[in-house]
Amino acid sequence: MGFFKNSVLTFNVFKGILARDLKLIIQNVKLLVTNNSSNRFPFMQITTPLLELNNLTKKYSSLIAVNSISLKLIKGKVYGLLGPNGSGKSTTLGMVLNVINPTSGDFKWYGGKLTTHQALQKIGAIIERPNFYPYMTAKQNLILICKIKQCSVTSIKEQLQLVGLWDRRDSKFNTFSLGMKQRLAIAAALVNKPELLILDEPTNGLDPEGIHQIRKLIKKIAGLGTTILLASHLLDEVEKVCTDLIVLKDGVKYYEGPVNGMNQSYGYFEIASESEKTLLTFLEKHPYIGKIQKVNNFLKATLIDNIDTEEFFKESQKADLNLFHFSKKKPSLEEQFLSLTQIKKNETLTD
Repeated sequence: MGFFKNSVLTFNVFKGILARDLKLIIQNVKLLVTNNSSNRFPFMQITTPLLELNNLTKKYSSLIAVNSISLKLIKGKVYGLLGPNGSGKSTTLGMVLNVINPTSGDFKWYGGKLTTHQALQKIGAIIERPNFYPYMTAKQNLILICKIKQCSVTSIKEQLQLVGLWDRRDSKFNTFSLGMKQRLAIAAALVNKPELLILDEPTNGLDPEGIHQIRKLIKKIAGLGTTILLASHLLDEVEKVCTDLIVLKDGVKYYEGPVNGMNQSYGYFEIASESEKTLLTFLEKHPYIGKIQKVNNFLKATLIDNIDTEEFFKESQKADLNLFHFSKKKPSLEEQFLSLTQIKKNETLTD
């Protein structure tokens, strides 16, 4: 009981927890230990999704732009909404931001505790290109944005400093480069100090330096605790910036999970032998080998389980295979993306 005496406790676990040692039932309890900034009791937390989509669909006549998408956004992560142009990314964002009406399905903010209008006050979003009054300064434009969002102007300096534009606060918008305009748009999205920042293709049209600045800024914002949803068609961008990934193609969700989860595989062997026929027979019978492809002058043997390279090589020697090329490789995120979308497309066509 010393723990309870020496700690300042607030209780927030499930209703009706039976405290056997204390012989009582604690109703509606919440547990918070003073100086517990590191969150020592993560198993006691119940995380409500910031946003949840349930079979969200958008049709334009016979065209299905978004096809029954379901997903959840959890606070504190950086999500990449990845897909080629025309995959349904902007349409999905438009629906959750109340710009486009869904055909069917639904979505809810904060577990349904807030209406979309209320939730939008906690959100910052940049959809497509940034638009500001060209004859007004950066600061004047942000003051106007604050009036529209009905929020205080007190964070304008903080946000302009964050995006590196405080020194240009009195410069007119039409004197800004494309990269500076994009950074000002991010500042505008942050003036209400949102819990979720939505960015739609934020590096489009930027030069390499501008792209680097935006990616660095996104990481910085995420480090401050803001949840981010980044829509992009660039695999490299998503891999460098995001923690989690949602893959769309032709309006269909193909993957949802950690970025490294999509890239988790046992890899593949790239092999060549004097007798390709004998090698192919050996690979087809091997319990750890799945798909086999001919790529250039080699056979690409995909692994379906983990096997040590040296052990596999010894097995090939026992089978009297004279290998003149042998290496183990891991597929890139791009290879995984193409493989994933192609496999699911084939499955759909077959079904």
